[in-house]
Parts: sequence; structure tokens; C-alpha cells
Amino acid sequence: MSSQHVPAPDADRRGEEILAVFDTAFGQLLAADPAAFRVKFRKMAASAFAFYRGTACLFYHDLQAQDGGAGSGPYEDEQTGQVWIHGDLHAENFGTYMDATGRLIFNVNDFDEAYVGPFTWDLKRFAASVALLGYAKALSDEQIGELVGIYATAYRERIHALATGAKDDDVPPFTLDTAEGPLLGALRMARSLTRFGLLDSMTEIRDFERRFTDGGGTVELDAATRYKVLAAFDGYLETLPESSLTRPDSYRVKDVVGRRGIGIGSAGLPSYNILLEGNSDALENDVVIYMKQAQTPAVSRHITDPRVRGYFQHEGHRTVISQRALQDHADPWLGWTELDGAGQLVAEISPYAVDLDWSDIDDPAQIAAVVADLGRATATMHAAADDESGHSLVPFSTERAIDAAIAADEEGFGRLLVDFAHAYGARARADHQIFVDLFRNGRIPGL
Repeated sequence: MSSQHVPAPDADRRGEEILAVFDTAFGQLLAADPAAFRVKFRKMAASAFAFYRGTACLFYHDLQAQDGGAGSGPYEDEQTGQVWIHGDLHAENFGTYMDATGRLIFNVNDFDEAYVGPFTWDLKRFAASVALLGYAKALSDEQIGELVGIYATAYRERIHALATGAKDDDVPPFTLDTAEGPLLGALRMARSLTRFGLLDSMTEIRDFERRFTDGGGTVELDAATRYKVLAAFDGYLETLPESSLTRPDSYRVKDVVGRRGIGIGSAGLPSYNILLEGNSDALENDVVIYMKQAQTPAVSRHITDPRVRGYFQHEGHRTVISQRALQDHADPWLGWTELDGAGQLVAEISPYAVDLDWSDIDDPAQIAAVVADLGRATATMHAAADDESGHSLVPFSTERAIDAAIAADEEGFGRLLVDFAHAYGARARADHQIFVDLFRNGRIPGL
């Protein structure tokens, strides 16, 4: 389907629809911190892709209207409609991390939107992001379609390999030994980074002890707030696996500050940085973790199964359980807690995190190779979270269920994603223009 054949929605009607979705998704946070959302929305105004990144809420609103809700779309059944999904899978949500075994891995990152839902929702969100990325790089509709087809094929082949008992050696993770091209470049960049470099950018040594530096978005806490954060930290310790607590001194708090960090996805959410002793008395081994209020994932508004909703204590618990399910050997500092009645996500600010940089990936052949690798990474992520991951919410083999669903209509699988990518890519570009006009003309309530 060519994007030229997709009729533009009526701008006024669509504008009202966008505002209604924004009010549901952002209303309370926007009212609490309008300044943060002005920054968020200006970032979203920069490009159609930036707009798409910040509007998972709109994407799932549209997807439910199109598919009729979870479990009713193509390739969805009682099992494939209820698997652990990333929830915000787009081309820029991949990068490096150091796993609990000390290996640098390239895979999916940022699990703030993770939930349980149809596996196709992840694939469609990624496919539409490829359409937007390809359009920004002046690729033709035919080239974009080929890229989405390559992603679908790579995903399908990896899922089939995993479902039919492929050994770890046959489907290794992307590491310094196995990755190629831009993925290997990101891993090498991550390896060149150091904990000392991260600490030097955020802290200083005063009176023979490390402390956070002033400025740079940090906020000094009053005594009452500091007490509450430290009490929440104590609660967080109870959520860590036993393997993370082998040296209790590692968790001695040295300093704590508030943060004004404003990302596209986290505008208006309270956040704190906590400086810890780390695994030795040496100052260069100190660790910085963050505690931030976890958000309601956009996809959860369209999953009505009470078994899923009732599984999580709060959004912090949901984010952590989802990440542990979707990511092999997740961050050993990953945990959750509560602060002022709101669920909090706690994790390390890793010195080894490098996002995939698309700015210099312009050659169509190189783009195709990267997209194929991301298809394999997506399949590996989906397969990690099933009956063997220790979570009762998905009590079956995800990869076998997905493999069987795709096998029922092999030919239609790639075509489904290609058609969706073209159609939704065009819609997102049109929506971006509508959004910019709403924003610049003062039409967004609360701003």
C-alpha cells in the first residue's frame, strides 16, 4: 500500500481526537507540571518520528479502533494475544546494557511501557517507526516496504528457530563477539565508557567522600522529603533478588538529590538520584541509582483482562516484573518501591548505556542489515518471557505459540506489517502536523 493512497483524516476532527487522547494520558501530570510538558511537546514538534515516540497513547487508541481490541486482530488468539510485550517498540528503543553476568549486550532497552498484550502490537509499532525513519531518510515507499519485510522475515525466522529448540550457540545474543555493523559500534562505544567518567559528570569528592555536585538539573531536598526517599529506598531493598544482596555495604547511601530530568517519555514524573557505596570502599566503584515514579503504560488502557490488571501491585512493580521477564540477566540493581502512595521504579544509571544512533545509518543496505538484527532481537525478547521465566502471568511457551500462529498464514504475516507501516506512517506524519498547529496556536489545554 502506498502512503500516497491513504486519505488524510479531517484535521479538525482528528485534532479533537488527539486532544482527547492526550487529556486521558497526560492530563494529571500536565496539570501538575505544565513546564515539563512544554519542553516535552517542543521536542515532539521537531519531527514526525519524535512525535511518534511521544504518543504511544495515540497509537494504541488507533490500534484498538482498527483491530477491535486485544485478541481480535490477525495472528491473535488466547495465547498470542497475552504475551509480555515491550509496549513502545520503535527503532530508537534499542541500545546497550551490561547484564548481571558482566557482559555487554545490545538489545531492546527502556521498559517503561511494558505490559501483557498481543505480540503483533510490538511488531506494528516498530514497523510504523521504520516507515517514519525511512521517509525522513528520503527512501521510497518500495524501499520502506522492503525494510519492513526484512524485519518481519528476520523476526519470523528467529521465532521459529527458538520454538523448534535452537541451542544458545545457534541464536546468541548481540555481544562484542557476535554483533556487526552499527550494533558492534554501539557496543564498542559502551565498552569505552567508564564508571569513573559517569561519576565525574555527576559527583565530586568533598571531605574524603563522594557527593553529588550542585546544578545540572539536581534539586536539593528538604529534610522531610529526604527522609521519605530514604524510607522508600529501604522498601526497595526488599524487592531485590538474593544474589544482589551479597555485600550489604554496597547499599550504604552517601547522598540523595532530586532531579529535573525531562525526557520525551517522562515529563512531569518525580525523580531522585541516590549515590551508593558500591561493591568496595574505593570511591571509583560508587554506584548511582535513580528512583522515579513509574507511569501508566499506554497499552494497559486497552487491555481489559482483570487477571493482568490484578497481577501488579503498582506501576513500579509492573515495570520491574516486565523488564525481568523480557530481558535475560537484567540489571541487578533493578527493583521497585512506593513513595507517597505511588509506585516507583529503581535502577542503576548505567555508565555503559549507548543508544543505537541512526543519524549516520543512511545506506539502504546497511539499514536493511540493522533492521534484520532488530527483528532477531525482538523475537529473542518475546521468547524470553514465558513459562520458563518464572512469572505465572504467561504460563506457556511464547515462541511456540507465536510460531504456530504465524505458520497458519506465513504469506500474510509480512504483508500485514508492510501495509500497516505505510498506512500508519502516513497517519503519524499527518498527525504530527495537526499536533504542531494545535500546540503553536495554544489549543492544548493547560499549556
